[in-house]
Amino acid sequence: MAGSWFQRLSDGLSKTREQLTGQLNVLLQRGPDLDEEFWEQLEEALLTADVGVSATDDIVSRLRQESTRQALPDAAAVLGLLGEMVAAEFGEPASILEARPATVLFVGVNGAGKTTSVGKIAKQAKDGGANVVLGSADTFRAAAAEQLDVWAQRAGVPVVRRDRGADPAAVAFETVEYAENNGCDLALIDTAGRLHTSADLMRELAKVKRVTVNRSKAPVYTLLVLDATTGQNGLNQAREFNAALELDGVVLTKLDGTARGGITIAIARELGLPIVRLGVGESLEDLRPFDAREFAQALIGG
Repeated sequence: MAGSWFQRLSDGLSKTREQLTGQLNVLLQRGPDLDEEFWEQLEEALLTADVGVSATDDIVSRLRQESTRQALPDAAAVLGLLGEMVAAEFGEPASILEARPATVLFVGVNGAGKTTSVGKIAKQAKDGGANVVLGSADTFRAAAAEQLDVWAQRAGVPVVRRDRGADPAAVAFETVEYAENNGCDLALIDTAGRLHTSADLMRELAKVKRVTVNRSKAPVYTLLVLDATTGQNGLNQAREFNAALELDGVVLTKLDGTARGGITIAIARELGLPIVRLGVGESLEDLRPFDAREFAQALIGG
């Protein structure tokens, strides 16, 4: 399974990799010299992949230092270290979704893939032996509740829900209550998509979190589901959600639809948030735990 997942990850990152390696190949073709033009073009290649200014500056700076320290002979030797530098941008793997007992809130803007991600995670956790309950706290969109019901049936887990327009904080409260009364060790709560620029909606989401934390005896984690195709705008979303909710991690979806996969590095670097899951497709198997070395290898190639 690990091999097949790496192939899916590699395929999912193909747009980013092709763009990035295309530019890196140009660097190799221009000659072996490690002159200023080489370093400037390397910076440009990383920025184009949405790695972000901070991470790019640091990676290039460390590559410069290593090239001097190790007396690297040419551009090919420097680029050989790039994957190692990318992997080093990420901290220790996060085990939030493996923790038991746990209550997890999923937040994000409309269309990021929250409900689908919640459903996939529920199915994977149930298959792994967890006793799962879902909370349908997206009370604004009927389609979200219906979609979550479909995933609940597929996973064989219960759903706590209320009528459309109900207070989402009440749904979160009742989900935690159900989990504790019925021996569930994992409560996954889907929330309504909201614009990170809307102060009123963000305050409402903060209320949902506050109510959940106050009611839950289990640790409460808040995960942002982020669409990778949004690139640097996604990083801005993450900043706003993190400021309002103190996020614990990120589920990054739709990596297969973008040449901006470097946003993964920017999130880890600039916000200090772990990437908890990566999504590279529609199937259940296309959402998996994040592994820094696998990601770097799939991104850079080789």
